[in-house]
Amino acid sequence: MNTFIIGATGFVGGALARHLSARGHKVTGLARTRSAAALASQGIAPVAGDLDGHRPAAVEAAQDADTVIYAAQPGPEQETATVQDLVRALTGTDRTLLFLSGNGVLVQRTAGAWSPDVFAEEDPVTPEPLAAYRKAAEDTVRAAAQDGLRTMVIRPGLIWGPGDHGHVSMVYRSVAATGAACYIGEGLNTYSHVHIDDVTRLFSLALERGRPGGLYHAVAGETPNRWIAERVAADLGVETRSLTPQEAADVWGEFGALVMAVSGRIRAVRAQQDLGWRPRHTDMLTMIGEERLRRLATPAR
Repeated sequence: MNTFIIGATGFVGGALARHLSARGHKVTGLARTRSAAALASQGIAPVAGDLDGHRPAAVEAAQDADTVIYAAQPGPEQETATVQDLVRALTGTDRTLLFLSGNGVLVQRTAGAWSPDVFAEEDPVTPEPLAAYRKAAEDTVRAAAQDGLRTMVIRPGLIWGPGDHGHVSMVYRSVAATGAACYIGEGLNTYSHVHIDDVTRLFSLALERGRPGGLYHAVAGETPNRWIAERVAADLGVETRSLTPQEAADVWGEFGALVMAVSGRIRAVRAQQDLGWRPRHTDMLTMIGEERLRRLATPAR
């Protein structure tokens, strides 16, 4: 199968490219000039282009593929335009279009407090305002399944694994900034998580047996931020510290502080029932103590 990945140089897109290539797919990936050689070295054929001024090149490459996977993380305007262009170009072709989203579309701003709310795929949600554009892109992709295009949306929780930049790494970075392993408020807010290998397996299952217009969650566990901070503190021999939202912005930046203060809990009902997907990696805290993470706790000089 000829698979074209938009976002093939990113954390998730790169893992998908390697996974599908190993399974016998002919994989091409969108890449800026400076990233093309890195893709080629992994056996992924680079397609020169981007989602800004060279988006037509991406759409043209999509039309030459059997399957298109959108796994990019551009700005709202680029994502909206790209999804609209892809759907317009592929409608009626019976090709497959998979869209990588995330549970960021349904997070709740709890300021570090726990939330009892947990969402399965078809549960109604109120989109997080900053992610409303992504929920709209999801809806556009799923609606296109009625027009001769096999489309699906994959919505994982926080994705962790080798080289990630998620909550565990952010807590390690807080030690460099403050001398303590930090969380916000009570630190009981919970963001459902899933390992990158389990995400790539879900994509494979969706390609094999997913239903047109389907939405599939990927989640393997939940770990409140304070628990992460306590484990990082034990690893480094430091204290934990609760931050106010204002203090958190000084540590992680405004967007990072928002990410560390919200709750985003999901259930993978359709993924398990329809596709038979089950996570194999369930404990995100197994990363604690990795040297790459400990280096993040060292203040810059």
